[in-house]
Amino acid sequence: MIMDMMMLVLMVMMMVVLVKITTMMIIGVLIIDVMMMMMMMMMMMMMMMMMMMMMMMMMR
Repeated sequence: MIMDMMMLVLMVMMMVVLVKITTMMIIGVLIIDVMMMMMMMMMMMMMMMMMMMMMMMMMR
């Protein structure tokens, strides 16, 4: 009986550790994705600004 309880506790602890690791990994990936998206948006905005400037120069 005591052995069974110990095994159960060990299993629960392992599950908690796994969940923590997975959540941390997911959060890290999400943060990286958000950073990449922000960088892409900034690059797109810069490109659009450059294009607008070029168009204005051409008009003159």
